[in-house]
Amino acid sequence: MRELFEISDRYIEPGDANGLLYEPLENGMTYRATTRYEVEFEGEKEALEAFIEKTLLDPISQELHEGDDPALTDFTFVLEYGMKPGALDLEKEAIMTYYRGIEEPGFELKSLTIRQRLYLFGGSADESDRFIRDICNAAIHNWNVISAG
Repeated sequence: MRELFEISDRYIEPGDANGLLYEPLENGMTYRATTRYEVEFEGEKEALEAFIEKTLLDPISQELHEGDDPALTDFTFVLEYGMKPGALDLEKEAIMTYYRGIEEPGFELKSLTIRQRLYLFGGSADESDRFIRDICNAAIHNWNVISAG
């Protein structure tokens, strides 16, 4: 089975998107960042959810969104990027090591894919190429842009 979990910060307001770029934009875009976990597993879904909540979520400062729908709304576009298969992903390795140390997790973790999402607000979707150029590294990342609507 496949499940998607997206974690967002509860109290952090959108930041100035110019801080992500080498050359500032003139149109005043803002952004919020989330992390999205795609899990292939077998076994009890409740055990997987408990693992995600215990291992990856700070219930005080973060919110957990489950499913395909974006965690945030009213964005201009989303830049979603992550490590290419075979590239060293330290977060993924740490999660997998922790999982392997659990005596009876109640599910079998088949695969884990971690993606960063930058939700961009304001401005134009035409600006997505600048964000890709300045944030993503073609040698180690794969990415896609999700349009609003």
